[in-house]
Amino acid sequence: MKYTNTYSIILAFVVMTLFGCKKFLDRPPLTVANDETAWTTEDNVRLYANKFYPSFFTGYGLGFNTDGAAMMGYQFNDDVFLMGNQGNFTRAVPNSNIWSMSTVRSINIMLDRLETKMQNILNEEAYNHWTGIGRFFRGLEYAELSTRFGDVPYYDHVPSDIDLDDLYKPRTPRNEVMDAVYDDLKFALDNVRAADGDQFVNKYVVAGFTSRVALYEGTWQKYYYNNNERARKFLELATEAANVIVSSGRFDIVTDFRSLFASNTLAGNRDVVFYRHYDPAVSITHSVASYNNLSESLAFGPTADLIKSFICVDGKPWQNSGETAASDFSLSKIITTRDSRLEASFYDHPTAKNRAAFWYIVKFIPRSVITSVEAGNTPPNEFTSSKNETDYPVFRYAEALINWIEAKAELSTIGGAAVTQSDIDLSINKIRNRPLAAEAIAKGVQKTAPLSLADLPNDPAKDPSVPALLWEIRRERRMEFAFEHSRFEDLKRWGKLSYMDTDARKDLTAGGWVNFAAEVPSELKTGVSVVDLAGNTIVYNGSNGAAMKGFFRTTNTNGRLPFLNQTGVNPYLSPVGRNQIDQYETKGYTLTQTEGWPQN
Repeated sequence: MKYTNTYSIILAFVVMTLFGCKKFLDRPPLTVANDETAWTTEDNVRLYANKFYPSFFTGYGLGFNTDGAAMMGYQFNDDVFLMGNQGNFTRAVPNSNIWSMSTVRSINIMLDRLETKMQNILNEEAYNHWTGIGRFFRGLEYAELSTRFGDVPYYDHVPSDIDLDDLYKPRTPRNEVMDAVYDDLKFALDNVRAADGDQFVNKYVVAGFTSRVALYEGTWQKYYYNNNERARKFLELATEAANVIVSSGRFDIVTDFRSLFASNTLAGNRDVVFYRHYDPAVSITHSVASYNNLSESLAFGPTADLIKSFICVDGKPWQNSGETAASDFSLSKIITTRDSRLEASFYDHPTAKNRAAFWYIVKFIPRSVITSVEAGNTPPNEFTSSKNETDYPVFRYAEALINWIEAKAELSTIGGAAVTQSDIDLSINKIRNRPLAAEAIAKGVQKTAPLSLADLPNDPAKDPSVPALLWEIRRERRMEFAFEHSRFEDLKRWGKLSYMDTDARKDLTAGGWVNFAAEVPSELKTGVSVVDLAGNTIVYNGSNGAAMKGFFRTTNTNGRLPFLNQTGVNPYLSPVGRNQIDQYETKGYTLTQTEGWPQN
C-alpha cells in the first residue's frame, strides 16, 4: 500500500523512528500536547499506538541491542548450544523478580481515553478499529505475562496511584486472564481494519498473532493443565484466526527461504503478513546479519539434535530414508539429501569461525555476501557492526499455515474433525513446494517430497507419547523456525522441556558433523572431540586424526544443571522474588508464589 498525502509521508518517518526504539519508556514524548488536549484526532491516537510496536514486533532488534531478536535472542532451547557452559533454568526463588505492568497501564490509558474523550470525535468504524488495536496489544501483553508467570494481576482499567487495594491486588487466576485475552483478541479480529497503511497493524496481523497466542494457550491447556474443554476453545480460535489469513487469497509461498531474511525490503512480498523495516537514512539498523557474515566468530551453533531432525528429501527420517548416503552427515552431502531449509540455513563447509559447532549459520544474510567472503573479500560495510539494513518478516504466511494445521491436528485428538490430505496439501506440502534459490539448485538441493497421511514417516527417534502426524507437524515447525522465535515456547506448551535435558540427550552438546582430517586438518588440536552415529565420543590424542569424524564437541562443553523433578522448582513458570513478597506484606497484602515454587 502507498501513502497518498504529505502528512502520511511525514507520519511514516515518525513511525520508522519510533519503531526503532526497544523500550517505549526510553523515548522522548511523542507530542508536546498534554493528556487533556492530545485526544482530539485519529492521527494522535495513531501516534500514541505507535510506541507499542517495538515491544511486540522486535524483529532483529535495534543496533547492537538484540534482546528478543531472531537468532541472537533465542539461544535457550534444544536447537542451539553454547561453547562452554549451557544456559540454566532458574533453580531457586530469586531475591527479586516480578512482572511489569507499565505496558498494560499505558495500553489501558489509550483504551480509557478512547472511551471517555473520543467517542464523539471518531466515527463508529474508527472508534472500533482503535479500540481493537488497544485490545490487541493488551491481549498480547497479558498472553506473554501469563506464559511467564501463570497467574498475574489483571487490570482492564487504569488504577489510581493511591488505591493500594488495586495496586496490590492478588494474582488473577491464569484462566481468567486468558479468557480476557480471548475476548480482547476476538474483538480485535472483528474490528481492526483490513488495511490501514503499510507497516501498520491490520486485520491480518491481528489474525496471525491471535493464531500464535491461541495455539500456545490451547496446547498449554491440553498438555499442562489436561483441560480439553479449554484447549478446544483456544484451538478453535487458532484455526479461525489462521484461516482469516489462509482464506484471504492475499498471501502465498512464492519466495525462496533465505531471501525472506536477507532482503532490504519485504514490501509487497506475498510470503509476509507483517515485517519490520530497517532504514539507515533514519538510523534504524541492526546487527544480526553481521553474526552471519562468515567473518564474525561465533561461540554458539546448531545442536546435533536439530541437525538430525531435518527430514530427507524423500520425506523420511535419515534412519530409514531411501536416499543414497542418507546417513552421511558431511555438509557437502547432507545439503543434497535433506530438506532445502538446511542448505538455506548453513554455510556449506565446516569452519572454525563457529567454535562451538563448526557449522556456521547463514540464514539471515544474502547469499551474495557469503560468496564474496568465501572468495577472500571482507563483508560489505552494511553487513558489519550494527549497520545491517535487511528487513525481518515478523509474521510469515508459513506460520499461519503451520499454526492452522497444528491446531486442526490437536483438535482431532480431542473430538474434532480428522485432518484430511487436502489440509496437509494446503499447509505443509504448500511450504515444502516453495521455490528454491538458483544457487541451491546448483548444489544439488531438491524440494522435499509431499507428506502423505496414508504413509506417515516411521521415525525411530519419535517421542512415543506424540502421535505420528503431530510429530511430523512439529518437525516441520522446527525446520521452518530454527533460530527464530518459537522453539523454547513450543517445548513449554507441549510439556516437553525434557527435550532440553543435556544429561539424557547427549546430542544437545554436540554440533555439526566434521571430518577433521579431510575438511579442517589445521583444527586437529587438544580439546577437540567428536561423537559418532553410535554415540561414542572420540577425543583427539595427537595420532588418531583419521578417526576424528563425527559431530563436533569440545571437551570443555558442559551440560545444564538438572531442572526436572527438583523439589520446589517449576521450569515451566517463573517464580516471583522474595523482595516483592516482602514488599506486599509490609503494605498489608499477600503476594502468593508461582505454582510449583516454595510458598515461603
